[in-house]
Amino acid sequence: MSAALLCVAAALVVLPGSTTRRRFYRVHESRRSQSLRLNRRFLPGLVCVPAFLAAGVCGAIACAALVATVAVRMRKSRLDREQQAQRRGLTDGLEIVIAELRIGAHPAAACDAASAECSRVSQCSGMSQCSGVAATALAVASARSRLGGSGADAFRDATSVIAPELDRIATAWDVAEREGIALAELLDAARVDLLGRLRFRSRTESSLAGARATGTVLAGLPVLGIALGQLMGAAPLHVLFGGGLGGVLLVLGTVLACAGLLWTDAITARVTA
Repeated sequence: MSAALLCVAAALVVLPGSTTRRRFYRVHESRRSQSLRLNRRFLPGLVCVPAFLAAGVCGAIACAALVATVAVRMRKSRLDREQQAQRRGLTDGLEIVIAELRIGAHPAAACDAASAECSRVSQCSGMSQCSGVAATALAVASARSRLGGSGADAFRDATSVIAPELDRIATAWDVAEREGIALAELLDAARVDLLGRLRFRSRTESSLAGARATGTVLAGLPVLGIALGQLMGAAPLHVLFGGGLGGVLLVLGTVLACAGLLWTDAITARVTA
């Protein structure tokens, strides 16, 4: 017993701290993400194999439609979160640039300070992939302004899911250089417009939560009906998994339910666009 306690105490002593763990994860993050992507690539096929064994080709087709719908909805949700994070990072960066310009800093120095702060915040929060677009665009704008070029090209040439927001900033920068208007005032107007759009989108998303929940519940009602029929002894699973007309009904019902979910997402996305 004493030897076991000594081993546990030694393990606690040599346990790596939080800083060491973060450094280890940062070094091996690329390998881990690559292996996860590889596993996710084969996951849909592995899910469809039991469906093929249980219901044949019709079951595999229905399962493939369901897996594809889930993958599309998860990808869209992930892109929406990334877009929101990039917009928030952009507003934070603009706030720093505006503050630096109003105290008399050169645009290159202002963009450099904002880029450094955005990079530091994104690394501390673990969201460098989401909010790194603002830091990169500001760093390029700082370099171009320092070399005598236009910082607007850095925002216009950036490839991101928030390209429209970056184009508005580039337009404001062009107007300031062409007309001689204070850059801080135009960037502040662009930032206020971006914040207004973020608030409107947040309110709209909250208002549409009920409609999305209703669509999800309606899409799941056939599953509830099948479960009730099975409990009553009607054996709907035997019909659906038995092939023939039951298999056709299984595929048709699954495809229609998935189409309803995607249609609901398309309607709500059009409202928030």
